[in-house]
Parts: sequence; C-alpha cells; structure tokens
Amino acid sequence: MISIKGVKKIYPSKNGRVTAVDDVDLNVKEGEIFGVIGYSGAGKSTLIRMLNGLEIPSEGTINVAGNEVSKIKGGGLRKARQQISMIFQHFNLLWSRTVRENIAFPLEIAGVNKSERLKRVNELIKLVGLEGREDSYPSQLSGGQKQRVGIARALANNPKVLLCDEATSALDPQTTDSILELLVDINKRLGLTIVLITHEMHVIRKICHRVAVMENGRIVELGEVLEVFKNPVQPITKRFVQQVTEPEETKETIEHLLTRYPHGKVVQLSFVGEAAEQPVIATLIRQYNVTVTILQGKISQTQTGSYGTLFLHLDGDKQEIEKATDFLHSQQIGVEVINNG
Repeated sequence: MISIKGVKKIYPSKNGRVTAVDDVDLNVKEGEIFGVIGYSGAGKSTLIRMLNGLEIPSEGTINVAGNEVSKIKGGGLRKARQQISMIFQHFNLLWSRTVRENIAFPLEIAGVNKSERLKRVNELIKLVGLEGREDSYPSQLSGGQKQRVGIARALANNPKVLLCDEATSALDPQTTDSILELLVDINKRLGLTIVLITHEMHVIRKICHRVAVMENGRIVELGEVLEVFKNPVQPITKRFVQQVTEPEETKETIEHLLTRYPHGKVVQLSFVGEAAEQPVIATLIRQYNVTVTILQGKISQTQTGSYGTLFLHLDGDKQEIEKATDFLHSQQIGVEVINNG
C-alpha cells in the first residue's frame, strides 16, 4: 500500500543544509495500522507530510495507493489526495461551519451532488458517534468531538490511507483512548490503512501492528509492536518502551523498595504473549526455598498479544536464590536483576 525507497528531505538554512529525513526505506501493508514514533526533531512529521505530497522528497520515491506522490503535481496530486486523507493534532476544522458542513466540505470540492453529500455525511456522523451534534459549531465541541469531526471529514471521499499527525497529543488520556478505539474500529470495518506518528508509546502499544522508531531523520528500529516491546535494541527504543512498562511512579516505587529490601535480589520479569498467563510465580514458590514478595506488576495489551512486567524480591539462602533465578531464565521470560543484596 505504501512504499518508501531511499527517501531524503534536505532543507537549506543559514547554517547550511539540514537533513530532516535521511535515507529512509519503508513498506506499509494494506490494512495495517503502522506507527512512527520519535522525539521532536526526529523527522517523523516531515516523513508523513511527504506521504500526501505536502512535502516533496529531495531524493528517493514514495508510492501510496498506486500513486507516485513524490513526482505527480497539480491535478494529478489533487486526485491522488482523495485516496490519502489526514487528521491533525489541532483538528484544522472550519470554525464558521457546522459539524455537518465540515464533513461535507471535501465532498463539495470533489463535486459530489447535494443528495449524495447528505447521505454520505449522515453515514459518517453515525460512524464516528456524533449523532445529535450535526448542527453544532467547532467552538461548541469538546476536543474529542472535534477530532471525531476531523476523522469523519478525512473519511468523506472513501480514502485508502489515513495519515494521523499527532492526532491525540492535544487530548486528555481518557479521550485519547476513545479516539484510538475509534481508529481501530474504522481500520477493522473499512480495511483502511492507517499511518500515525506520535511521541507516545502508549498510542503505539494500544493500536499499532508495527512500529518504526525514528531518530535524527533515520529509522533506527522497525518491527512488530509486541516484538519491539519484548526485545528493544536501540537506547531510544528502550526509553519509549519504558514509558509504558516502567512509568516514572514505578521507578520511584522501586527505588523506595530497594531501601526496604537491602538483602536478597530484586528482579524484573518481562512476560510476552502466552508467557504472561503461565503460573510461573506459583511454581517458583513451590519448588524453591525462597521467600517471594511481589513488589509491583502490570500487564499491557497490544494488537498482537499481551506484554507484562513484574518486580519481585527474592530472599533466602544465596544458592537457593541463584537456583530460583536460573529457573526464571529457563521459562522464556525476560529476567533483569535490579540489585544483588
């Protein structure tokens, strides 16, 4: 559905040339929800803007839904954009138009007759859950409702690809989750290919099938979300994964617990997929003469399976603790010793 080959984007500046996107190769499958994550300045916004021709690559080719958007211009590009829609962080709604009129706008531009426009708009209002708000203006809507209007408008021309540029960054956590659930529903119902960029690993974890991690204009890590959670390779990827598996309050809790348990071992276990549902701790307690204290734990769901982390304190005879640790290593779960008392 999307093919990016050898793409670079270079901007001139007072201090010389700035490479925003540096030699990126990427393929996104049809019907996939694909995430691109990176901090500010990583190049992810430039990359997504090149997917619909808002930016033209300095080098390389970009093919989206059968259109080589890196080369076509004018009327050809406008026609291609009917297959490639976009939603934005700050909604970009027309403030003088109602919900219905905002959603109808791209249909007007495409020359769709009035009765067909009305039918399509009513379908979209129902799809995104805005029944009863058809005649409201953007100023009368919550942030989540505004983004739902943006999504409905983006779907008006039945696109094949939906691009999401930090689409939930301006929303509170609960509203973010409702918008992400809506995107998953749309993906399943319509078979729509979705590409989203974000700096929040929670967004990637919640809805994406695969993820590309960007740093300094390059893709430094790429893979299925569950695999990236299980085996993050690059330091930047490890930091993003820790946003979900080890939030700041967890770090503070562990530091406090280390002062309470100066002896024995504190270990962090990582469970992926079916391993998250196995009775590992019960077996550990039955088979080894160690005292096991569960300090903290969490299981997160991804589109392709579960990922869990669990912090344990193991106390007892040193040899027995070593045997227990060896057992944990043998169970196909991640084991990291946080301290050795």
